[in-house]
Amino acid sequence: HLPGLDYQNLTPDLVTNLALVVRATTGRVRWSEVKVHAGTVLMVPGMMEEHFDKLAEAGSILAKFLFYPLNRDPDEAKRYVRWCHDRGLRVKVHTGGVSRSGANDVCGYEILSWLQPDVAAHVSGGPIPMCDEDLDELVDHTEFALELCSSGNYQSFIRVVKRLAEQGRLNRLTLGTDTPGGTGVIARGMLRNMTFLTSVCGLTAGQTIAIATGNTALAHGLEEGFLRPGAPADIVIAGRIEGSAGTSFTEAFEHGDLPG
Repeated sequence: HLPGLDYQNLTPDLVTNLALVVRATTGRVRWSEVKVHAGTVLMVPGMMEEHFDKLAEAGSILAKFLFYPLNRDPDEAKRYVRWCHDRGLRVKVHTGGVSRSGANDVCGYEILSWLQPDVAAHVSGGPIPMCDEDLDELVDHTEFALELCSSGNYQSFIRVVKRLAEQGRLNRLTLGTDTPGGTGVIARGMLRNMTFLTSVCGLTAGQTIAIATGNTALAHGLEEGFLRPGAPADIVIAGRIEGSAGTSFTEAFEHGDLPG
C-alpha cells in the first residue's frame, strides 16, 4: 500500500526492487524498538528465477500472492512457490474476497488446494472472507497454516477456531492483524485477537499465547516465539490487570480484559 503505487502497471523488476528497498530501509531500523521483518515481495506475472535470487540474497523471508491473477496461469503460480521454497522463502496468499485496492482475484478453497502455500492469509476475511463451505473444506482437506486476523469477519474467525479445535489441529492456527492497510491500524491488534480467542472462542490463555507466538513463528520461519537457549529473548513480563475480575494475568486474559 505504497502511496502512488500504480496497481495496474506492476512489473517484476518494480515489485522486486520495492521489496529490496524496504528491506534495506524500514527493515534496518527498530522503530520504537519494534522488530520488523521487512522485504516481502508481492508477486506479479512474468517473474524469473533471478528475481527470487535477489530477494533471498537480501535476506527476505516471505513472498505473497496479492496483486496476482491466480486464475490466469496456475503453472506459473506453482512455479513461483517452488522457486521460493528452493531459496528458503515462505509463501503467503491473500484469501477471500477482493481487497480494498480492488487489484486481486477472489481466492477460496479451489485455488488454495492446488497452490499449496505455506500460509493462507486472513482466512477470516481481509476484509471479506471466503464462503463458509470453503472455510470448512480448507480446514478439513489442507495442511498449511491458516491465519486469522482482527480486520475481517468475526463469525468466520470463530468458525475456523472451533473446527480446528474439534479436530485437535490448533497447531495450524496463526494470528495477524492485516494492518496497516485499508482497515487502518488496529491498536494492540494481536492482543485483541488473543483476548478474543480466550473470552469468545473458549481457548485457554496458554493455548492462545502459543498460537500467537510459536505457531505464528513456525509458519513464517522466524527464530522468535519460543523460550529456549539461543532464541531471541523477546519476553513480556506481566502482572495482574488492575480492576480486572481476574486475580492473575491469565485469569484476566481469559475474562477478555485487554492488557497494556
